[in-house]
Amino acid sequence: MTLIKSISGIRGTIGGKAGDGLSPLDIVKFTAAYGKFITAKGKNKKIVVGRDARISGEMVNRIVTGTLLSLGIDVVDLGLSTTPTVELAVPGEKAAGGIILTASHNPIQWNALKLLNEMGEFINDAEGRQLLELAEQLDFDFADVQDLGQLQMNDDYLQKHIDEVLNLELVDKEAIKQANFTVVLDAVNSTGGIFVPALLSALGVTTVYKLYCEPNGRFPHNPEPLPANLQDLSRMVVEKKAHLGIAVDPDVDRLCFVMENGEMFGEEYTLVAVADYILQHKKGNTVSNLSSTRALRDITEKHGGTYYAAAVGEVNVVAKMKEVNAVIGGEGNGGVIYPDTHYGRDALAGIGLFLTHLAKSGKTMTSLRSGYPAYFMAKSKITLTPDLDMDKLLSAMKQRYQHIPHSVIDGLKIDFEEEWVHLRKSNTEPIIRVYTEAPTQARADALAEKIIQEMKEVS
Repeated sequence: MTLIKSISGIRGTIGGKAGDGLSPLDIVKFTAAYGKFITAKGKNKKIVVGRDARISGEMVNRIVTGTLLSLGIDVVDLGLSTTPTVELAVPGEKAAGGIILTASHNPIQWNALKLLNEMGEFINDAEGRQLLELAEQLDFDFADVQDLGQLQMNDDYLQKHIDEVLNLELVDKEAIKQANFTVVLDAVNSTGGIFVPALLSALGVTTVYKLYCEPNGRFPHNPEPLPANLQDLSRMVVEKKAHLGIAVDPDVDRLCFVMENGEMFGEEYTLVAVADYILQHKKGNTVSNLSSTRALRDITEKHGGTYYAAAVGEVNVVAKMKEVNAVIGGEGNGGVIYPDTHYGRDALAGIGLFLTHLAKSGKTMTSLRSGYPAYFMAKSKITLTPDLDMDKLLSAMKQRYQHIPHSVIDGLKIDFEEEWVHLRKSNTEPIIRVYTEAPTQARADALAEKIIQEMKEVS
């Protein structure tokens, strides 16, 4: 069993003893700490809650909602929702914060509390540390019976989120409708099965083949939208002679595409393509995290903007975007952050912008993809063990490559002339992530193998 407390929220496996996983006692403790923390800011006592469709979601929702009500906090429960929808609902409801119950791409046994501030953005690292201290103190003042919070169910935000996308200046519903796209959708049996078909219909896409769109939380494959997990989607795109396939993760903040030939467009290139479209109409800067493709830098500079890198984690990317006034940003895992709607990864906004770009380009998916710089990435990992000293390991690797340009703002990134490698401890899993990128897949794979072997030698 695993319980991880990080900048990405409180994440763990369901079941086991308290403290070893995300048990009911742990859910109460961290929810109460969040409720105390967020309402102590002097804001109103209202919090928005929404969840993905995973099996444990209803159980976790009842505990979270009950805990907040016991603190005298009013709760607006969106029910089955998406991460970006909750992010929009927090300011929409003028709430003090929000909690999204989702473990994102993690397997079925995981769940999590992702925590938002009053702007609908993730709390930062300093706030997270303060919250964890409150949780360990267990100093909570629960409300008298006459002062319990009130629960309001609200299912309006599906349509409100769709309207938000449709109203974006650079989303052209008529162009998408005229393109007459045929789409295959894999929503991994979570809430994307509700939200994405509704959006596509509103955008004028009339032919949608649904694959794993029943929001029952029984993931038919590993829910992370990676090529190895999307083989059924690829086959159906070819079988149905579709223009493209769309895949989202369980909480609908990651987005990737399959081309008409059944091959992956590349999750790294979701942001690249959307940024290319945005920058054609709005000149400015871009931001992605250190583990994302160099192609975004190339596209940004082609359009006369400046590219900036941030530490991994949505909150870090958002902070950098605000600092440099970026017009578009996100993460190479298929996360698109478009400030004209809100500062959060949003697959629905990404779909609206991408389909507009594809429709107006008049190109096929393969033709569009071939127009972008060709980089290939390898994503590996090393499982952390109690005797593995992460700091010592990174220090040794930094020493080994001290003559090569490198960054230590988030783990260690080494920038070779044509390749790079990024080593960092995951915020969401007990692993060290090893990301490499190069002009060919063979070189990216070889670099990853070389670096992993060197890490074993110095550990």
